[in-house]
Amino acid sequence: MPRYAAGLQDVRDAQERIAPHAHVTPVMTSSTLDSLAGRSLSFKCENFQKVGAFKTRGACNAILNLSPEDAARGVVTHSSGNHAQAVARAAAIRGIDAHIVMPRTAPSVKRAAVEGYGAKVYPCEPNLTARQALADEAVQETGATLISPFDDPFIIAGQGTVALELIEQVDHRLDAIIAPIGGGGLMSGLCIAAKGVDANMRLFAAEPAGADDAARSMAAGRMIPQTSPDTIADGLLTSMGENTWPIVRDHVEQVITVTEVQIVSAMRLVWERMKIIIEPSSAVAVAAVLCDQFRAVSGLNHVGVVLTGGNVDLNKLPW
Repeated sequence: MPRYAAGLQDVRDAQERIAPHAHVTPVMTSSTLDSLAGRSLSFKCENFQKVGAFKTRGACNAILNLSPEDAARGVVTHSSGNHAQAVARAAAIRGIDAHIVMPRTAPSVKRAAVEGYGAKVYPCEPNLTARQALADEAVQETGATLISPFDDPFIIAGQGTVALELIEQVDHRLDAIIAPIGGGGLMSGLCIAAKGVDANMRLFAAEPAGADDAARSMAAGRMIPQTSPDTIADGLLTSMGENTWPIVRDHVEQVITVTEVQIVSAMRLVWERMKIIIEPSSAVAVAAVLCDQFRAVSGLNHVGVVLTGGNVDLNKLPW
């Protein structure tokens, strides 16, 4: 395997580092969804993770790895919500300051959670340029360390622990894993971990049609930045990074895109039939495994589906 930002040993190290601070989340099944998908599905429920999303893994790994000198200056990040909460919590565990840039359109439930962990929130316009600019300004003012939402090697390794757990929990019976893709931190971590454990594992990414930079990048063979995303899946608005893109490019078999109608339908289906709360970004992967394009992929009898989070603004449900 080429040298990437993180390797299998980095993921194993992350698993040990974050163990005291993250749940081993459950794997759930649904005969109804199996029937609709035409194959067996195992859902890795990161909606039951600390802060309600997989982001806890990467944030804990990155912040717990900081030297005492760097940690003392605090941390900065930019995020629409789940990574923001995860960084705020990890900083609180470490007893350091956290400065979080959040788009003003971020769900109120996510901002409230960030502030509840004691972090300082810096509202910005809802675009990547504004987020990055304000984060850079915060770094200059505070001397704090920037924790990338997805493109940091320790973030990638931390997110990869999802795959290590999932593969072990289903007794190495998976043919493939599918997960949503935004910046690619989770997807690249899954690729490193899953391929490291089982070279035959197949990886698929799920993406909103309204934020389809990964699909376009894969088709072009080069990274195409996200420009003006338009989707209910607020956790999937960012472009891939220099560290995540090569891993995704080399190991993801297909990027499956789904419509807003499919996302909302899948979200409601999981709420109604599995009796668990998932957010729209999670529903993107569910919508993908139920769509005709994915059903047409041959050789997949047992697929792992990562439910990335469950942080929903209950005052703004899409039905």
